Amino acid sequence: MTDLRSPEPAVAHRPAAPVPTSGHSGLNAGMRFGLNGALLPASGLLIAFAVWWVTARLELVHPAALPTPGSVLSAFTDKPDKMLEHAAATLLEILIGFALSAVAGVLLGLSLAASRTVERMFTPLLVAVNAVPKITLGPLLVVALGWGQKPILTMVFLLCFFPIVLSTATGLTTTPADLAELVRSWNASWWQAFRKVRFPAALPQIFVGLKVAMPLAAIGAVIGEFQAGEGGLGYVITQYAGMGDTATAWAAIMLVALISILLYSALVFLERLALPWVRETTSTR
Repeated sequence: MTDLRSPEPAVAHRPAAPVPTSGHSGLNAGMRFGLNGALLPASGLLIAFAVWWVTARLELVHPAALPTPGSVLSAFTDKPDKMLEHAAATLLEILIGFALSAVAGVLLGLSLAASRTVERMFTPLLVAVNAVPKITLGPLLVVALGWGQKPILTMVFLLCFFPIVLSTATGLTTTPADLAELVRSWNASWWQAFRKVRFPAALPQIFVGLKVAMPLAAIGAVIGEFQAGEGGLGYVITQYAGMGDTATAWAAIMLVALISILLYSALVFLERLALPWVRETTSTR
């Protein structure tokens, strides 16, 4: 028997039209991020300076040890060329020492991650060296290397080295299980797995070590200048504090803090440029 029912018309499945989004949302988000990135740190600094000013004005700390922010600013403006010259010397030492420790730390971290034998051989030694208070090594470095930049750079290197090694080794030995399984399914060689998966996956952890090490580089440079410096902000701190001019010493301390903030911020910016996918694939607060 012939089916006399009329066939239902076929319904074409068309892709859903994209929901229009306002181009202003991304712009507004960027503006909010920029405002928060500038205003919130500035607000924190203003609060810190206000507490400093109140503490100094009420003489909660002896004026010889903690001058007012105004006197510190005056000490800088009285000799800006000399202060900036010493700041440039300290900045150069920080950058060179940090670069050396970053290269050596990443390479040793790679070695520790690649070989369990190397890890067992050198990890106790690294822990022991990191546990030694570095300031106690200052006089020995002067005896061994003489005055000048060599002991200062060595001090920066010693302070920065361990966190970079640890973060690199940790990042390379904690590859996500799904990525490791994907590499095995490809039958990839060691170099292909390292270049395509393991090292990119370890980069966020490596940047954590670099960000920890950056302020330590400034500390190492100042400690080295305390012991062996013929210039630099650490040299200024010891010289002027010894003469009782604590305002100038505090001006040098503020310059060290400013250098640390700028270098750390530059490193964070570099991380955002190098690893844009991290913010896309991780949860945010």
